[in-house]
Amino acid sequence: MKLLRRFYAALTITILAPLAMPGAHGAFAQAPKPWEVGMQPAANLIKQKIIDLHDLVFWIIALTTVFVAALLVVVMVRFNAKANPVPSRTSHHTGLEIAWTVIPVLLLVVMSIPSFRLIYYQDRTPNPDLTIKVVAHQWYWEYAYPDQGDFSIESRYVRDEDLKPGQLRLLDVDNQMVVPVGKNIRILTSSPEVIHSFFVPSLGVQRYAIPGRTIETWFSVDRPGVYYGQCNQICGADHSKMPIAVHAVSEQEFKTWTEQQKKSADAGAPAGAPPRLLAATDTTANQVQR
Repeated sequence: MKLLRRFYAALTITILAPLAMPGAHGAFAQAPKPWEVGMQPAANLIKQKIIDLHDLVFWIIALTTVFVAALLVVVMVRFNAKANPVPSRTSHHTGLEIAWTVIPVLLLVVMSIPSFRLIYYQDRTPNPDLTIKVVAHQWYWEYAYPDQGDFSIESRYVRDEDLKPGQLRLLDVDNQMVVPVGKNIRILTSSPEVIHSFFVPSLGVQRYAIPGRTIETWFSVDRPGVYYGQCNQICGADHSKMPIAVHAVSEQEFKTWTEQQKKSADAGAPAGAPPRLLAATDTTANQVQR
């Protein structure tokens, strides 16, 4: 009975999943939460378009499944040996054959048009405000800012023994990617060793970092905060230790941060987020956990 109750609970969660979609409640999350069913809330238009496409395909699949199940029930009730002892000898039905060919084609067209539009929209932005080169190493990230003085920072996960109150295990990093809010940010991914993946769910961005290639994508951020992601390409022994933290700040804060990074680079000091931004990060992480 206990196993049966668990099965029904899982089935109920699956059926009610669309009701838990982020857009339905307007909740704002920047990191994964325990027992989260739906996608993370959209932090930009790209992610919202992904959620809209997901919802469209989900309902098409759900309605198709219900329709086919209903047909099976009708067949079992009306055409079993007891209810229909003399079966029909009809071998062809032109209308039915046209219907089961045309309707699936129309459904595929309905899904393909927004899908292709989203692929082209995600591919690149014609007028980027900022370019960041993302280099995936074994196993850490390097973020270079060629438009802001060509400095770079290295981003590594925070070990369990070094976690501060409010920081997220296997998600927080020592140096975050800092970006301005409301700007189109071009991302150029590459890797010197193996294939990695730059993936931040709430920003709707994912691109592989492949040795010998430079691959372009883009994203923007609608509101300040810290947005967490991870490499979702199995890249080796420390695959789970390649988190991504994107810290979106105001344009003025971003200018201040870049000036500090250029001064640090000129002085030979290690680059990274200044204490003021790190303090803001801790506050945001606490808000995420709560």
